[in-house]
Amino acid sequence: MTQSRDPETIQREIEQTRAQLAGTLDALAERASPKRAASRSVSAVLGSTRGRAVLGGAAGLLMALMALKIVRRIRD
Repeated sequence: MTQSRDPETIQREIEQTRAQLAGTLDALAERASPKRAASRSVSAVLGSTRGRAVLGGAAGLLMALMALKIVRRIRD
């Protein structure tokens, strides 16, 4: 025997399912966002002492290369 279900109950279940699906899609979009992924990566690097040392070294190297380029332009 098949029991018939109340249309209002079915409608309520559909709305609940839609809300759950929308929440899931929002969470997936948040995780897949390149901007968010980059932000998480930067936060992870900056959160570690080693990461800060590497970034500091890279910044120092960049500054040295820029200074070298300036000195070469002045000499020419």
